[in-house]
Amino acid sequence: QLHLVETGGGSVQPGGSLRLSCSASGSPLNGFSIGWVRQAPGKEREGVSVVSASAGSQDYADSVKGRFTISKDNVKHMAYLQMNALKPEDTAVYYCVPFSGTPTVRGMLDFIREHGINYWGQGTQVTVSS
Repeated sequence: QLHLVETGGGSVQPGGSLRLSCSASGSPLNGFSIGWVRQAPGKEREGVSVVSASAGSQDYADSVKGRFTISKDNVKHMAYLQMNALKPEDTAVYYCVPFSGTPTVRGMLDFIREHGINYWGQGTQVTVSS
């Protein structure tokens, strides 16, 4: 049973930075692409970023491009999301998603829609406000 743990969230002012981490027990992350999705109250789940299984390619939603950087450490079995220049609209609970398939944000959302996810972590809250 895959058990995901997301950490690193917090409260920051606009323009601040946070680094989210994703770890897993029960199954290594090495063979999977890793994505991040976020969910704000009253809004639909939004795909944020994806890194391929080899960590050789990354994809970003337009809303975070140039501000967020996704990475993956296949030795430590960890994935990260460095978030800079945070905006109030980045406020949400962030979840990491290991998946197989096309390593893009669209590919991740298609995977979630087609296969469902029964291994959601607890997520980590990011709040950006002044």
